[in-house]
Amino acid sequence: MAKVAFHTLGCKVNQYETEGMMTQFEKLGYDVVGFFEKADIYVINTCTVTNMADKKSRQMLAKAKKNNPKSLVVAVGCYVQASNKELLEMIQVDLLIGNTDKGNVVQVIETYLESKTKPKILDLSQYKVYDDLWISMTQDHTRAHIKIQDGCDQFCTYCIIPYARGRIRSRSVTSILEECKELAKKGYKEVVLTGIHLASYGIQFDDYKLIDLLEDIQEIEGILRIRLGSLEPTLITQDFVSRVEKLDKVCPHFHLSMQSGNDVILKKMNRKYTTVDYKRAVDRLREKMPTCAITTDLIVGFPSETEAQFEDTLIFIKDIGFANMHIFKYSKRNGTPAAKMKEQVNPKERNIRSTRAIEMAENMKEVFLTGFIDVEMEVLIEEEVILDHQIYYVGHTTNHIKVYTMSTQVLEKNTIKKIHLKQRFEDGLLGSS
Repeated sequence: MAKVAFHTLGCKVNQYETEGMMTQFEKLGYDVVGFFEKADIYVINTCTVTNMADKKSRQMLAKAKKNNPKSLVVAVGCYVQASNKELLEMIQVDLLIGNTDKGNVVQVIETYLESKTKPKILDLSQYKVYDDLWISMTQDHTRAHIKIQDGCDQFCTYCIIPYARGRIRSRSVTSILEECKELAKKGYKEVVLTGIHLASYGIQFDDYKLIDLLEDIQEIEGILRIRLGSLEPTLITQDFVSRVEKLDKVCPHFHLSMQSGNDVILKKMNRKYTTVDYKRAVDRLREKMPTCAITTDLIVGFPSETEAQFEDTLIFIKDIGFANMHIFKYSKRNGTPAAKMKEQVNPKERNIRSTRAIEMAENMKEVFLTGFIDVEMEVLIEEEVILDHQIYYVGHTTNHIKVYTMSTQVLEKNTIKKIHLKQRFEDGLLGSS
């Protein structure tokens, strides 16, 4: 049977979709091999979140054809959806597949090989169908990411994703729960719910939202942890918090997208909340779950951001006290309103602001981690690593602290162990069983 290789760029949703496409090929007897091996078909799941992501996607497509000049090189996903005319000019690319055909990717490719018929890249502006994908196994054998939603209606001024992913579409409850049950049967103890705009899950349904789904997954035997992907602070209502705190399987780790700590910049970004709204969401979570981890994303150097506005952001993030932060220097994305804004912050200033924000984030992470020294916590063992000739068993607590454990006994992968956390170590804490 033909050999097929995959490469994924971008987000967790893309990773899930690649695994779903792999599953389709494997079920039909294809031999899935590593990307740098010689394959008959290369499928590159592209990303278009930044201009650099576009460039990396093009580089991997070219690399695929170089691996085997006689192969079929297939570009799928967001870059195809947003800028397919650019990819049509690449001689290394044989076939373009948009985001709506990932669910039947094998059929599309086989049809092309038989008749050279190429699929149409659909306009997603009015597309309302959720294209189901299932996974049978994941590359991470201890936790499984499950995509429950696609699309975004927020239209943040810096973001191209609504144009690449289309409008909000939610996966059916039945499909999600069936996949969770199948993964539980295969031994997965932790599921991570992902989506393009996770907080909007269920918006098309009459009376079923994300919190209802969490309550249903809570009842699935074998699933011991439910982890959430990135959320909007507007989701964190009193009702949501009062219901989620009763679900002992939901991990107390909430990644609340922030982007700026200044209200003027938030408005220019077209974010749908203020700093007051954000702080209220954090306070609600911490009131009910004091040991929860709050993490976030921050964009520095957004067009027109002044030094004073950046200082406001530093004051705000220090006041919140995040467990971890992802710091991004604003990168102009062609096709977005922000790319046309005047007063673009110069690259040197963006670098300075990024360095300052990263330093503050590291300090906050240190405070968060040291607060759990001399505490016993449950850790899902994920892998075994060797550092300086010493074996460590590595995993995460429910609130996403990375733990390195020294043990005189073998700790089996994909088991949950109570670990005594002793001291700071590497990028997390050192413990013993």
